[in-house]
Amino acid sequence: MTTTKRRCRLCRSPFSGRSDKIFCTIACKNEYHVRLRRATAYTVRETDKILHRNRSILLEIMGKNKKQKKVDRLILEKKKFRFHYLTGFYVNSRGKTYHYVYDFAWMTFSDQEVLIIRRA
Repeated sequence: MTTTKRRCRLCRSPFSGRSDKIFCTIACKNEYHVRLRRATAYTVRETDKILHRNRSILLEIMGKNKKQKKVDRLILEKKKFRFHYLTGFYVNSRGKTYHYVYDFAWMTFSDQEVLIIRRA
């Protein structure tokens, strides 16, 4: 075990100890990770709101029991659905792309028609 002088990643005070140690105290380590989580939460909050809103729009259109439904694209646009925000996508064997928002997916048939599907 090598003991060399290094500086804490958070408070920059010198410390010694194991070669892979990067914080001088547990308090500095905890504070570093609290700040990191806070910065991440702030950054993703707006995107998460949009994704949840998109899902709510799809749920409203589909209702509670329907498995799939074709709708006019204008209906989604009027409800301010944001087509570029999704949680995943899948390209089927015919080359059609399914865009996922959590447990819903949509596929564009034409410029005016969209198929919405509820995943099981």
